Parts: sequence; structure tokens; C-alpha cells
Amino acid sequence: MTTAESATHPPSDAPGAGDDRPHAHVWPARVPRTIQPPQTSLWFNLEVSARRYPDKAATVFFDRVMTYPELQHQAERVAAWLAARGVRRGDRVILFLQNCPQFIVAYYGILRANAVVVPVNPMNKADELGHYITDPQARVAIAAADLAPALCAADAALLPEQRLRDLLVLHYRDAMLDDAFDGGAVPPAWREWLATRHPLPTLTQGRVADWAQAVACTDPLPPHEVGADDLAVLPYTSGTTGLPKGCMHPHRTLMHNAVAAAVWTNGTAENIGLLVVPMFHITGMVAGMHTSVYLGATAVIMPRWDRDLAGRLISRWRVTHWINIPTMVIDLLASPHFDHYDLSSLVFIGGGGAAMPAAVAQRLLDQFGLRCVEGYGLTETAAPSHHNPPDRPQPQCLGVPFIGCDARVVDPDTLQELPPGEAGEIVVSGPMVFDGYWQRPDATAAVFLEHRGRRYFRTGDVGRVDDNGYFFITDRLKRMINASGFKVWPAEVEALMFRHPAIAEACVIGVPDAYRGETVKAVVVLRQAARGTVSEADIIAWCHEHMAAYKAPRLVEFVDVLPKSGSGKVMWRLLQEAARTAAPAAA
Repeated sequence: MTTAESATHPPSDAPGAGDDRPHAHVWPARVPRTIQPPQTSLWFNLEVSARRYPDKAATVFFDRVMTYPELQHQAERVAAWLAARGVRRGDRVILFLQNCPQFIVAYYGILRANAVVVPVNPMNKADELGHYITDPQARVAIAAADLAPALCAADAALLPEQRLRDLLVLHYRDAMLDDAFDGGAVPPAWREWLATRHPLPTLTQGRVADWAQAVACTDPLPPHEVGADDLAVLPYTSGTTGLPKGCMHPHRTLMHNAVAAAVWTNGTAENIGLLVVPMFHITGMVAGMHTSVYLGATAVIMPRWDRDLAGRLISRWRVTHWINIPTMVIDLLASPHFDHYDLSSLVFIGGGGAAMPAAVAQRLLDQFGLRCVEGYGLTETAAPSHHNPPDRPQPQCLGVPFIGCDARVVDPDTLQELPPGEAGEIVVSGPMVFDGYWQRPDATAAVFLEHRGRRYFRTGDVGRVDDNGYFFITDRLKRMINASGFKVWPAEVEALMFRHPAIAEACVIGVPDAYRGETVKAVVVLRQAARGTVSEADIIAWCHEHMAAYKAPRLVEFVDVLPKSGSGKVMWRLLQEAARTAAPAAA
């Protein structure tokens, strides 16, 4: 293999491509190897669903229903408002809010205005937000009222020529029923957050408008001019070094995986999905929002995770499909009220971000007949590049290359393809792969290579493929711990530690060690019943009994919670950096 000289569009997949791959015999017979998704912008998916289903619920938010025509109308009014404020084809617009119906309205409104969505993690603070204004050169933003002040503070610290021109502010409660706070629908901890009506903030040199003004805009709609190859979304990914980089996704990459996800999961317009994975994140955006709108399905929206609210919503709305991360399932099953919930409507449950513990997957199968279907993907691959066949899933496995995708395992240094069973870097090629990093040609060139005339993206994840074509992850290249020359992959150690009956969660990191160079440390959350009765020494001794000595943690720290990102992933880098800062002399 040779490194690609430049970032060009990946070649289209010919029908039948990849038939020689080892997973051919486990491929679902009902699923095509490749698809021809609509060659339009994503906007038309909403327009079509609104015409097909004039009375259908597009979203449900604390029991308030928004139909597809209502969703389309509001998105068109937001598009008209954006155009009236000077937003033109290809302009980038920031979207900074939690899951709510307005997120979908604003997202599709931006697309209808021929502009580009810049979704921003609502957990970001003012010190971090400036980059999301300056890097994409955004001049307009749409933000929730509780988050807008931080965006305004970040804007004030910028140079005058970098600042926002317009800010549209919304309240979550405007998408809720008037009596939503009267009963028990809203979790008590959320009542103040959702009910408070914040005053409009002030931009240093820009205009601020309330959501109601945009929805009531009477200006004409601009012509819809963009197509499949135009830039649609610019989600940011942190990687391992430097500032976050924008991933350039045209309409076609997102359209492919929205349609492919529907095909893969037997999706129909009768789907009722629990949309709790954040929509700013690529999984919630594509497999949650885009697939639902494409199908004309119903999305039951949660603004944040709350296990008992999830249980009530699944029961109340007869949810059929739930895209999630394993920690959500673990949390719901641990609820003291779990016996009060009816999960019998679920026909599909799955997701990614981490491996589902075997014991939890077995409980889902035994109690509900549900096979947890895990998948894998990155921001750069528009969510899934791999997925387990729903009828033949493997536990704690990435699955097989997704519809239209070809994946290989290569030596990360020589880039030579490796045989089944050998661990190396996973590389992927297909119509879901992004075009490159925004204004970062060097970074783009560094993550692509060519092999047999195809352009492959280097994921930076280490894994292996078995003889049946199923992929298994080992870990991030940058996360590998080198302990006295032995390579320790934290994900493997974590998976083993999860078998301990006292451990609820664990994050394994490498910390400086004067003798070994690095040693293994586990940051552990104990189950409630084990707290005070199980010691750090007990965990270390158990690990030495259940894994090779060089893998077993030498250090264990108990914490109440592990830090998690907005998408629910454990932020291992924060823990590792803190540990290394605490021991600088040994680093």
C-alpha cells in the first residue's frame, strides 16, 4: 500500500464489490451488498415524508407531538429567516443545543437554506467554543437559551472580523406541552433547567433573535440549489492531538448511511425510535435523526439520558428501535423501578461506543429475546462502517463491513495488509467516508492511503478480523500502554475487569513508572452493594487471577463516576492526563 498523494472522492462501489470477502457467507440474505441511495440533498427526505404522511408524528417530546408537515413548515421558516440574514450557499451555521424537536427543525432549516450545519457538543464551555466559530468561519449560530451565554462569551473574546453576526436563541419548553411540568413526565432534576425562561443574551457586535421570530418569518424561501456532492455537515472530531478538526461530509455520505441503516435494521415508516444518543454526535445524527426522517418514522426524543424516563417512554410510546450506548442499557436494567416498565415492543436494540458486557447482552436475550446488535464507526465514516448482522451478531464485536464498505487490517508502520487473526490498524473504504478535514490538507493526506485502486481511511483503531470476516477492536493506536516492552491494550483489560461482580465500570489508563516506563492503572466505579466491602487490593488480586501479569493493573483508584463525553463515551484521556500530571517526575 502507498499513502495517497491527495484527497479525492472515493471510487463508487460496483455491484457485487467485495464478494470475495470472508464474511460473504454470514451476510444477511435479505440485505444487498451495495445500494443506490437518492442522489438528492438530505432536505428532500423531509419534504417527501411530509407529503407522504400528512398526519404522522415526526417527533414526540414529553408527550407533545409534531407532525411531519409541521416539522417541514418550521424548517422552511427557519431557512427563510437565515436567508434574510444573509446566509448563502455553503455558509456554515453553528447548531448548539441538546436533543429536542428544534434541533431537527434547525438542522433541516440550515440544509434548506443551502448552508452547512456545524453541530457543537453542548458540554463545551466558553474557553472551547471560540474554535467552533473561527475555524469554520461561522457568522450565524442557533443555540439553546441556557447555552447561548457561553457562546456569546466566546464570541466576545474574538477579533472583530471573526465574530458572529446573528444568533437565534430557543427554549426547550417551547416544544413542550403547557402542562408538561404538572405531572411526573419531567424528571425532577430537569425541572428548573427545562422550565427556566432565560433572557436573551447580547452579542458584542451582532443581532440576537428569539426562536419565535424565526418560525414566524414571512420572507420568501430561497431556491434550493444544493445536491448530493455539496457540503452538508461539518462535525468536529478531537483525535489525539491538536485542536478539533472539522470532518467534511457532503449530502451523499450521510444519505448513504441513513438509507443503509434503514435497510440493515428492517426499518419501515412504522418504526418508533427512542432518540437519546445526542444528535450533535454522528451516530444520533445519522442512525437516529436522518434514518427516521428518511423512513417517515416517529422519533421519541430525550434531551439527556435518564434511565427511568427512558423506561417510561419505551413503555408509553411502544418504542420499537433503540440506538444506544452500553452504559444506557446497563443503567436502565439497574433501575429499582425496572419491573414497572414494558420493553416488549422493542424489536431492535444496539449501538456502539463501547462493547456491551456479555452478562448484560445475555440478560437482554433471556428476558426479552433481544439480541444486542453492536456496530462501529467514526465521525469520519458517518457512523457505521461496520455492523453486526442483526440475525447473526457476535458479542463484543464490531461486526462485518457495512453496506458498501470494504475494510482491511494493515500493519500501521508498513501499511501492508495482515492476515486474519493478526492485530493491526483498521482501514475502511466506501461511500460513507468523509471527503477530508476542513482546511487541513496535510491532516487529510495523512489519514488516507491507496490500495488496489481504492482510497482507504486510516481509522487509528487497532483490531483484527477473524476467519468469518467479523472485526474485533483492540484499542486506539495512541492508547496502547507500553509496560516494560509489553503492549497492553486497555479495552481488553477493561472487558476482563467487567466480569468482576463488584465492578460497575472501569477505565484503564497508562501512568508513568520509574521501572517499567509505564504501568497499568484502573479507575473503577464499584457497584453500590460492594462499596466499603471490596478494597483496591481485592481488585488487583482478582485481576492477577484472571489475566496475564503484565496486563493486570498495578494501581486501582475508586471513584463515584467516570467522566463521560456528551455522547456517553468514557473520557479516558482526561483520566490519563490527570494521572501523568500528578507524577511528572516519572514521566
